[in-house]
Amino acid sequence: MLTVLTVLALRTLLTVLAVLAGTLVLTPHPRTGYHGPGIGSNSPKTKYKAERSDQMLYIEEKEVEKLLNMEEAVRAVEDAFKWLGEGAAVNIPRSRVRLPGHTLHVMSAGIPALNLTGLKAYTTTRHGARFAVLLFQADTGELLATIEADRLGQMRTGAASGVATKYMAREDAATVGVIGTGWQARSQLAAVCAVRDVTRVKAFGRDRPRREAYCREMSDDLGLPVQPADSAHACVDEADIVITVTSAAHPVLEGAWLAPGTHVNAAGSNALVRSEIDEETVRRSSVIAVDSREQARVECGDLLAPVEKGMLQWDSITELADVVAGRAPGRMKPGDITLFESQGLAAEDVAVAAVVYEKARS
Repeated sequence: MLTVLTVLALRTLLTVLAVLAGTLVLTPHPRTGYHGPGIGSNSPKTKYKAERSDQMLYIEEKEVEKLLNMEEAVRAVEDAFKWLGEGAAVNIPRSRVRLPGHTLHVMSAGIPALNLTGLKAYTTTRHGARFAVLLFQADTGELLATIEADRLGQMRTGAASGVATKYMAREDAATVGVIGTGWQARSQLAAVCAVRDVTRVKAFGRDRPRREAYCREMSDDLGLPVQPADSAHACVDEADIVITVTSAAHPVLEGAWLAPGTHVNAAGSNALVRSEIDEETVRRSSVIAVDSREQARVECGDLLAPVEKGMLQWDSITELADVVAGRAPGRMKPGDITLFESQGLAAEDVAVAAVVYEKARS
């Protein structure tokens, strides 16, 4: 019941915003009488009949899937980080509204170079998560698009790790170890392969059938060998690039396993009570980058304990935007271990949503 109410509330919010912006004229569907667009994969195929007075679009998950590829997502996210590093974009960290069994998450950003502002709102319950991005034209305030954003978020999260890999991994990095074989692990690996000439991948997840299925699917998608590993240690052995993307509460990666020169993308933990990597990984990392220090302070469980123990200072942590803008190094020596901690920024969502919007309207 809570999920149904949540979906209906979000439908209503999006419809009201569209009407207030003057971009959507709604006509009841002749059969259902329903007046607004649906959210989530369980929405009926025919939801409403709408006459658009201009370019306001409602873009469903299946359209995002068709319109967006990883190369475009990496370029868009790289641009977003560059603008942030130059002070030419604004990002507001995630805030949360918590109810029993329900959390609403909201994050927003503005990018003058794109003439866009936007927000991502999503809910999490025991039934799963529902995502939507609202994209506005900055100079007029018009609501340009409402985009179902599960796939978009997966792609932009992977793309952020791709950008970090481009600027922080060794140029000759060619082998990858992936710990985690879920939904997010697919875009993580695809993004790394978009910025480096990867020749071999090993993957580990605790669920053996899912691990083997992941390896088969990614081998087919990427056209390179993706092999299942029997343990997390075996997965990262001899890997030039390591990806952790799990929901683990306790570390799945030990720093003692890492060879000199390894780059690590830690993308799974965005809560202070969870950590995917151990303190030794942090201690051995010569360069540690986050997408936002402000957001990492309240979400990055991987770094909390090292900071509290005095092993690390927040001021010594680099923002990836500064690396992309050329204001800070992503790597100093070939033998350095480097670490990117990904929490996810609304500026990434806005930049990738802009790509989807432009392709949808063309």
